[in-house]
Amino acid sequence: MKTKHVLLAAVLASSILFSGCSEDDDNVQESGMTSQEALLTKSASSSSNSAVISNEYQQAQQEVLETFSAIAQSITDGAGKGYDSEYMDQLISFHAYGPKFVEFNGGETFDSAGNEHNERQLFGEDLEEDGVIQFAAKEGTLKVAVYYGNVANLTFVSDFVLKHKEYGEITINNLITLLFVKTNGQWKLVHEHHSPIKEG
Repeated sequence: MKTKHVLLAAVLASSILFSGCSEDDDNVQESGMTSQEALLTKSASSSSNSAVISNEYQQAQQEVLETFSAIAQSITDGAGKGYDSEYMDQLISFHAYGPKFVEFNGGETFDSAGNEHNERQLFGEDLEEDGVIQFAAKEGTLKVAVYYGNVANLTFVSDFVLKHKEYGEITINNLITLLFVKTNGQWKLVHEHHSPIKEG
């Protein structure tokens, strides 16, 4: 009788052991599937990110260039016409001011209020009337990169010639980056970076 009980206990223990192994194998397989799915998802995500980087978004590029052209026109039209002129108001309207806005210029950092003051002061007050002789990018330097269809990075080397009330004719050759975000159907500036070109 004892032998039957021992044998029955051994069979039960074995079936529990095999059953446990089988469940562990299922878990390993499920875990393997989860890892494979994660790899596929990661691969698809990488492919999607690659598409975001390689896609040119040509319509958006054109819109950004048109916005940049309108900015240049408002600067040209408003040159020397006053700090609070309608042209300076128009120039300011191309910016999306707020706590995230930053301007780097001449080694200094400016927030929204600082940028607005700088733009109104330089273009509205400090220039002679009709003081924009040339507002252009050096040939071959203007580039627009658009991401997700609603974020754009415009970079160029400036070739600006301005008539300043105090300094006379000045040429500004800077490395310029303008970051735009499309909001409510319009491209707005959210960051500006201006730095001089190193000589030599």
